[in-house]
Amino acid sequence: MNIEKLKLEIAPLREKLIHHELYKNIDSIEKVRLFMESHIYAVWDFMSLLKGLQIGLTNTTLPWTPKGNPITRRLINEIVLGEESDLNEVGEPFSHFEMYLDSMQQIEANTSEINQFIQSIEAGNSVNSSIDKLSINEPTKNFVKFTMEKVESNKLHIIAAVFTFGREDLIPDMFLEIVNNIGDASDLNISKLKYYLERHIEIDGGEHGPMSLQMIHELCGDNEDKWNEAIEVSKEALNKRIELWDGILQSINYQ
Repeated sequence: MNIEKLKLEIAPLREKLIHHELYKNIDSIEKVRLFMESHIYAVWDFMSLLKGLQIGLTNTTLPWTPKGNPITRRLINEIVLGEESDLNEVGEPFSHFEMYLDSMQQIEANTSEINQFIQSIEAGNSVNSSIDKLSINEPTKNFVKFTMEKVESNKLHIIAAVFTFGREDLIPDMFLEIVNNIGDASDLNISKLKYYLERHIEIDGGEHGPMSLQMIHELCGDNEDKWNEAIEVSKEALNKRIELWDGILQSINYQ
């Protein structure tokens, strides 16, 4: 079992996601708002995947001792730096979640529910109970619940598979093209969203891709059961993303 077989197994779902009907239906600033009001939850739960890997693959307790593979440690810590403490368009330290929230406010998207969700978690409530209180669509709720279920499994090869294969790298490129076309016809400034997407594409490129694959190799090793589990959870993650897109498309079409 190896990465190439895993990629082959999930290829049909990746193709379905890449060619989803949602993209051609986002043709106005109003629809960009609706998209972002659901997609913000996927931006948020990505950080829990990342932090789950950081906790499992690096030493985050005292007293410190070296833990795990140094290459994997570097990968995770680099991504944490880029995602949690990046620089926004004016050079201020911001997480990508906060950048996305900022860009939603710039285009006048509704941020009340995501703010309510964050406040509920900060008050000590569970993710599931916090998201169930919201009026967002069920596929979005299910997407977040799936992510948190895998994070809370504490199975690093599972978390790594969802992280590496369940988050589609091509989506920012596609969405940036949509946003560029809409921006030309809009009276609103969408510079923050463009910056977020461009930064996301830049940070996910380079060596992070190969290092993520190396992390999967290390975590699955010669264990065929782990490779099979990685394949199945990668398929689950892609299906959940497709269902998320289906839900957003339905919301857009019924406005």
